[in-house]
Amino acid sequence: MADARRPLARWRVPLGYLLAIAAIVLAAPTWRTLVAGAAVGAIGEALRVWAAGHLEKGREVTTSGPYAVTRHPLYAGSCIMGAGFAIAANSVIVAVLVFVYLAATIVAAVRSEEAHLTEKFGESYPAYREGRAPSAPRRFSLARAWRNREHRALLGFAGVFLLLAVRLWLR
Repeated sequence: MADARRPLARWRVPLGYLLAIAAIVLAAPTWRTLVAGAAVGAIGEALRVWAAGHLEKGREVTTSGPYAVTRHPLYAGSCIMGAGFAIAANSVIVAVLVFVYLAATIVAAVRSEEAHLTEKFGESYPAYREGRAPSAPRRFSLARAWRNREHRALLGFAGVFLLLAVRLWLR
């Protein structure tokens, strides 16, 4: 089953773009839902930036910042952003699509990533997962967030909400 999840985990971003296009077509935003959804989504993006500013991807098991609280703050931030998008879209169909997409792809990504991290870092990752790893203090770094390409998620977030606003304005 883990092998079946790996392609879904790898394709989650391109699938997300396809979902966004379909969702924008199906959306019925209002100015109120757009603002509320953007506020919720911004919280998710802020969590992602905070996480990316602590993460040394592929080099260690990160335990600082939001990683001291949750194992997958980037995915948690993505889920919050998805909720914000569903609120902004003001459509039950879009909300269902977002939920199904996130449930399928995030679960697949988490399982795939946890298997990879356990394989790469040995006992360090299971110790972290079980709360037995010591926290390694590290300061947040915007440069590190940039190296982790979080600006791409920020641009995607802004682009989707801009498209929803244009859709609303043209309606």
